[in-house]
Amino acid sequence: MLAALRGEPTDRIPWAPRLDLWLKANQQAGTLPAKYRNASLRDLTDGLGWAYHGVVPDFRDLRGPDDDVHRALGVWNLWPMPLQIVFDNVDITRTADGDRTIVEYATPHGTLRTVTLYDDAMRRAGITISHVAEQVFKSADDYAALGHLFANARVVPQYDGFEAFADHVGDRGIAVGWVAVAASPMHWIQREMMPLDTFFYEMHDHPAKMLRLAEQVEVCWRQMVEVACASPCDVLLVGANYDSMVQYPPFFAEHILPWLRDFARALHGRGKCLLTHTDGENTGLLEHYVAAEIDIADSVCPTPMTRLSLKEVRDAFAGRITIMGGIPSVALLPSTMDDRQFDEFLDRFFDDVGRGDHLILGVSDTTPPAAPLERLIRIADRVEAFGPVAP
Repeated sequence: MLAALRGEPTDRIPWAPRLDLWLKANQQAGTLPAKYRNASLRDLTDGLGWAYHGVVPDFRDLRGPDDDVHRALGVWNLWPMPLQIVFDNVDITRTADGDRTIVEYATPHGTLRTVTLYDDAMRRAGITISHVAEQVFKSADDYAALGHLFANARVVPQYDGFEAFADHVGDRGIAVGWVAVAASPMHWIQREMMPLDTFFYEMHDHPAKMLRLAEQVEVCWRQMVEVACASPCDVLLVGANYDSMVQYPPFFAEHILPWLRDFARALHGRGKCLLTHTDGENTGLLEHYVAAEIDIADSVCPTPMTRLSLKEVRDAFAGRITIMGGIPSVALLPSTMDDRQFDEFLDRFFDDVGRGDHLILGVSDTTPPAAPLERLIRIADRVEAFGPVAP
């Protein structure tokens, strides 16, 4: 995988499908082959001879029972994360109400409230990330309190958990340090703090307050960059889930690209790589990824789930960015593609792969629970048939 990232020859295309949710859901349903019914994710990938997908963490892998308290702010304290965000000078109250968690932040500028949900249906589906039922921003009256939270945030190094995770992955794959799903302060506000329609109304109605809030979020962001760069992680994830209808190209160019590029350059200065999770409709954004100087575009998802073919993405990146992913998850579902259509899809897909360089093949975004193991094995067989990669 590291050789593919560097554009060096390899004996095969690395095959690293994301299987964590698939495994959890099928264990819950009792639908796994007998030898894998009690398997860990590492047992499964070892048994199949595939690489370990070490990018997206288990969002229930908390250090303590209160470590998802800030989930509605886009803040977790997970074992594989190399940092922790602490909010000072605020009184925080957490209340459990069945499957709902209510959190209140009492600041000198007012009280904020969030509600998250994690229920049995989500557990059965293998989902590990809770749903935000009530976001933190309700009206323009919340700007001062929300700004206070982030202006008083403190980012502390927390490298031991990542080091244990990296030891667990070993040479099976790349252990990625999870930093933030936001790619910039303004993206953080858009992703985590407001409903999407509210965000765009606020950009129009209160632009000065939005920019001031972004400056206060930047206080936390700058600390994250410093702690991440000093971490033992060789590859770090910053930013996730872009869509050209939401992070449309001019917005991306103004509010995301400069921050990704600054983060990438800071990491490159330490010999590290930047991975960003590009799952979504990327039409109009590919040139911005290149300009941002990212190293890995994770979870690239081509047609038929988006408008871009894998060839169009590879041509735009031209060896400057390594693709992780590539197989759209719907291709694995017999309800979407029958066996003949699946084989035809694979024929077209491997034509688009070209020389196979700068590619770590996987499933975008993740393997769906209903996907038959046999289809994943057929992809692995095609990887073997493709043979060595000689850029």
